[in-house]
Amino acid sequence: MIAFDIPFPANYGGVIDVFYKLKALHRAGISIHLHCFEYKRGPAAELDQYCATVQYYQRNTGLQANFGVKPYIVASRMSEELVTNLLRDDAPILFEGLHTCGIISDPRLHGRFLIYRESNIEHHYYYHLFRAEKNPGKKLYFLAESVRLKLFQNILRHASVMLAVSRNDTDYLTKAFPSKKVIYLPSFHRDDDVKILPGKGTYALYQGKLSVPENSVAAEFLITRIWEDSFPQLLIAGLDPPDWLKKLASHHANIQIIQNPSDDEMFSLIREAHVNIMVTFQPTGLKLKLLNALFNGRFCLVNPEMVAGTSLEKLCIIETGEQGLKKELLHLFSLEFTQKQIHNRQLLLMEHYSNQNNCKLLTEILTLR
Repeated sequence: MIAFDIPFPANYGGVIDVFYKLKALHRAGISIHLHCFEYKRGPAAELDQYCATVQYYQRNTGLQANFGVKPYIVASRMSEELVTNLLRDDAPILFEGLHTCGIISDPRLHGRFLIYRESNIEHHYYYHLFRAEKNPGKKLYFLAESVRLKLFQNILRHASVMLAVSRNDTDYLTKAFPSKKVIYLPSFHRDDDVKILPGKGTYALYQGKLSVPENSVAAEFLITRIWEDSFPQLLIAGLDPPDWLKKLASHHANIQIIQNPSDDEMFSLIREAHVNIMVTFQPTGLKLKLLNALFNGRFCLVNPEMVAGTSLEKLCIIETGEQGLKKELLHLFSLEFTQKQIHNRQLLLMEHYSNQNNCKLLTEILTLR
């Protein structure tokens, strides 16, 4: 497994899939050699108990990586040492995200079973980041990266098989690479069972990695367009909220930012909320925070983009416009979450998002070669 980041702690979208995938594979008796790129996170001893070996590689984050033809997220993860280590055996290679695919076309890997694990259609994702970003310099970077990612995507023709996280992305990759086998494999996650509290809570929760423009813009939308002074309390929890968002929330007595909560604290916030409200303006990939909320939280109020291609529509309350979100939010606070609703949630989640079932599918894929 080649991971774009050190997958522990598993506290944001992409690394959640990586970490719980390797845990599931380890539990299934698969020997894992993990290769991960180190950037802002140090080596994690936790990974040693699930992997036969763990190798760390420094990212090349200098200017040179940002001015080539390759996307920066790829060029900064090119490593000759990685290739040398991969050539020590003949095991299948699982590339986690387009970020790690800079070496997938290397002739020395010809004949190996090369698996591409998609987490987003990256050029779509970066284009939406471009639209959401407020800083002019970062906007330009996101736009340039989107163009480079679109051009670079063709390298995936070297993959033996592709694993997509959503049905929409499965359709996209199937059309883009008609000669390739593309398999729908939902993201792995922390929950093997629902842990939902029945009854009522006193607040609504929005959660996400707030340093990502997609999430900070969604939080801004809730603060400025949805929340009113008469509404129940809104908690906005996540990693590294920008100063402008904290300032915006500070003007409202019933809105609070919870900065960098621990995993246990986030788990409690999700469980005890009455409504987990989640909106997004880019229907890309699978939002793992949605899965987290569905396994652990009560009512989930979302916009259509949040559930696009996920098969999770039946478990959420979906509203489009501002007035619809406001009306439904107040309606949900008048209801209790029942044991019957918890049972129905369990049945549907286990049908599509069981780590055990998805691990079985992945181990079957590993034998395709």
